[in-house]
Amino acid sequence: MTGRAGRFVVGVGARRGASADEVLALVREALREARAPAGSVVAVATVTAKAREPGIAAAAAALGVPLRTYAAAELARVPVPNPSAAAVAVGTPSVAEAAALADGGELVVGKRKSGGRGRPGAVTCAIVRLADTSSPGPVPPCVEPVAPDMISDVNDGGPVGRHRRHRHHRKENL
Repeated sequence: MTGRAGRFVVGVGARRGASADEVLALVREALREARAPAGSVVAVATVTAKAREPGIAAAAAALGVPLRTYAAAELARVPVPNPSAAAVAVGTPSVAEAAALADGGELVVGKRKSGGRGRPGAVTCAIVRLADTSSPGPVPPCVEPVAPDMISDVNDGGPVGRHRRHRHHRKENL
């Protein structure tokens, strides 16, 4: 399986007491779906109210990344494709997707829920690929590269590094 290039943020929401195994299983499943290697994850993100959930903290620790938290009011302002009625209990219509999208990027795996086989899931997860900031942006077409010694100093019109000393005139009382 070929991994996608990039840096990823994993957004996670969980009911109180969700196990680390359940959180990690869903995160790993979502990473496989995104074709994102675990080493490309830069953070696990969630709402501040869930920051002390052992399962969420364990997922961040297992991935070796920081746990980023956001206030519910901040997450409530993030537009998401799959709002959740359950997340409203913590003050936002989305936890996993909104937390993953809080710093921008492209949603590559929408909200997924754990569970199945007749049992209710306690965890949600979403994955965002962050914009690549390592490559420089496009150069405007009218800008041409200039050698550093040709750049003029605003103060004296000469090359940079050759500053003319300016005399400061004092206003004398007349």
